[in-house]
Amino acid sequence: MSNFSDQERYCADMLTVFSAALTAVRGGQCVRDFLAANPLRGDVCAVAVGKAATAMMEGASAALGRQLRAGLVITKDGYDHGARLDAAKVQMMAAGHPLPDERSLAAGQALLKFVADTPRAAHLVFMISGGTSSLAEVLPSPISLHDLRRANAWLLASGLDIHAVNAVRRRLSLIKGGRLAEHLQGRAATCLLISDVPGDDPADIGSGLLVPEPDESIVPEVPAWLGNLLEAAPPLPATTSPCFATVQTHVIATPAAAMEAAAHCARSLGYAVILHEARLSGDADAAGRQCAKILLQGASGMHLWSGETTVQLPPEPGRGGRNQTLALAAATVLAGHDNVHLLALATDGSDGPGGDAGGLVDGGTLARGRVDDLDAEASLRRADAGTFLEASGDLVSTGPTGTNVMDMVIGLKA
Repeated sequence: MSNFSDQERYCADMLTVFSAALTAVRGGQCVRDFLAANPLRGDVCAVAVGKAATAMMEGASAALGRQLRAGLVITKDGYDHGARLDAAKVQMMAAGHPLPDERSLAAGQALLKFVADTPRAAHLVFMISGGTSSLAEVLPSPISLHDLRRANAWLLASGLDIHAVNAVRRRLSLIKGGRLAEHLQGRAATCLLISDVPGDDPADIGSGLLVPEPDESIVPEVPAWLGNLLEAAPPLPATTSPCFATVQTHVIATPAAAMEAAAHCARSLGYAVILHEARLSGDADAAGRQCAKILLQGASGMHLWSGETTVQLPPEPGRGGRNQTLALAAATVLAGHDNVHLLALATDGSDGPGGDAGGLVDGGTLARGRVDDLDAEASLRRADAGTFLEASGDLVSTGPTGTNVMDMVIGLKA
């Protein structure tokens, strides 16, 4: 059995690998690098929406300097802390996430006004990251905020994948599914995206504010009340609509880039790397148990997964998101095994309600939780993995990371 210092080193190495992955896809640097390599001419007005919005606007401001005439940042509460931006130029707004609120509607109107007020000769830069769908919205009549929140709450608890969720979101909006592009009125626009979706499809990042809906998009089966709401918005713009002619779209940070950086860091620390190409998806509980089984049966070294799982919530869910669920489910399989660890984290630093990013579990997690008379399986059934992981000392908090490229799972077998 390894001594405590070995265990401590393994955990530190896993967190170092995760940090290296984040560094490779941080919004500020990715925006700065893109704009340095692709300089724009003349005045620029910039919009950043999402959990990485503040960092992305900081990158744009550093790259553009005096070219930046005006900016608008729309982000999640707590994700604008410490922004190094000129308040005279850049308006900062916070709005509701994961459920939209009144501020989300105000942000949607502010977004339309910003576009309308941009001089025709100026170049618009849109920087979009995960979280955008909740943070800014313009609703068609007669959909109300109550309707929107009810729809989003149902979608979040449904267990549907992000493609299906966004197919619904696009039909409850006057700005998603490319509808914002209709407000450009010929203005030149560059759209810079951080991908938090499988396949990096721009139409699914932020529900595609400036990108037409994919032809193959399918609306999932929904309750009758929600189906009625889907009829309220006007038709989505066609992929051939002239409103998209002046928009250039670039994905500047991806889950694959984060995984590559993680693998490079793990090798530099002396670990063999097992890169799992199959993207994590589906039920978080099942995915966690499967990852743990692969870790126990597989080769020694650092195992890397990327993806985004789902959690079907009970009527009164507890604390914790999909990464905490995945981590605790994995711990039920790893229980009693030495020298195995599994880290499951949201790359944006926000895993469900609360301020935690995920969990780092090992073969002793369940035993530590039982000290407080907690049962892992019962906690999983209640969608309350966070309470168990707090008791076992296995919660991980990172705070805002400046990026959002889905989730990362790192397993270590010594």
